[in-house]
Amino acid sequence: MRFKKVSFKNSDGQELSGKIDFPLIGKPKAFVLFAHCFTCSKNLKSVEHISQAFTQQGMAVLRFDFTGLGQSKGDFADTNFSSNLSDLEDAYEFLAENYEAPQIMVGHSLGGAAVLHVAGALDKVKAVATIGAPSTPDHVAHLLDSGKEDLEEKGEAEVNIGGRKFKMKKQFLDDIESKKSDEVIKNLAKSLLILHSPQDQIVGINNAQEIYQEAMHPKSFITLDGADHLMMKEADAKYAGAMIASWSSRYIDVKDQEEAPEGEVWTRVGEKGFTTEVIAGRHQLIADEPPSVGGADEGPTPYGYLLSGLGACTAMTLRMYADHKKIDLQEVEVKLTHDKIHQQDGENSESSKGKIDQIKRKIKLTGDLTDDQRKRLIEIADRCPVHKTLEGKPEILTEEVV
Repeated sequence: MRFKKVSFKNSDGQELSGKIDFPLIGKPKAFVLFAHCFTCSKNLKSVEHISQAFTQQGMAVLRFDFTGLGQSKGDFADTNFSSNLSDLEDAYEFLAENYEAPQIMVGHSLGGAAVLHVAGALDKVKAVATIGAPSTPDHVAHLLDSGKEDLEEKGEAEVNIGGRKFKMKKQFLDDIESKKSDEVIKNLAKSLLILHSPQDQIVGINNAQEIYQEAMHPKSFITLDGADHLMMKEADAKYAGAMIASWSSRYIDVKDQEEAPEGEVWTRVGEKGFTTEVIAGRHQLIADEPPSVGGADEGPTPYGYLLSGLGACTAMTLRMYADHKKIDLQEVEVKLTHDKIHQQDGENSESSKGKIDQIKRKIKLTGDLTDDQRKRLIEIADRCPVHKTLEGKPEILTEEVV
């Protein structure tokens, strides 16, 4: 992902640290605002995977650290749910003033409860997604049990949350107990997607049910079967991100979608890894390499796309010919493989210089076809434009542009 580190001040004048992830190519279709889980940070790996799913759909994501967490300034002990809501509103205003107001808000765990509380009042937000969110903010009170006695008696305590120690004050408990969510959810007036794991041990699945029952339509639910609360498995986080990004694309208002002119293909690879965004016309694709060579396997390899082009062109050419000749061709299936093989004539047959590219193409024709028709169709396969281009050894001209 392309990204830019940003910072902005909250309503108390404290500097909050953020990062905007951008699509590899082109202007973002829309902006997304992400709220992380309680005591987490913007750099949680699952947040990164979810953000990547949005950028692959052409959207940009602002993820930031709430006051006193991660790289943001301020004292975490002085924060509460209300200050988190204020931070979210400040993040919204930062995007609106410097980029574009976010149309999508996503919240994980307590961040999900937070976006439910603020999204209704933010005009440009069209859709909200929650992941493992509690139906009420005071659900997180049980996480403070290790210091609850001191909180009640002394007004502050050091609590252990997820193996880390945090200084908390009683005002945090008082604040979350004062926030009621039922009316907020009922009056949200935004499209809502709820994602939750039945195996969530931190925030039970009943919370998703309660949110769903309170919310008005349009609302949807997706189960994250087998996922833990923090979605530490990469596959779980990527699945959640892909589902949210695909769902939210229905609701965004795209003003100027970046498109490659007809006949052009744009590609771009980021600072790390081989994951490459491809834009062909208005279509966005991903190319990558397998993990065995250092890739992330986010999409087909370049040779995968090369074979795909030849296979698609072959099938289309046969379809066109059969339609024109009124041949009963019901289906065409093309399978292709690519290898580098040694030339069989010459002394260099065992050297790398003596290798040639070989593409094997297997074609399955289905339909009421005569032997002559089958033979003719296989001959026509060699006439597809991509086939001719590959055999013609096209000239490739390369120049640097600035």
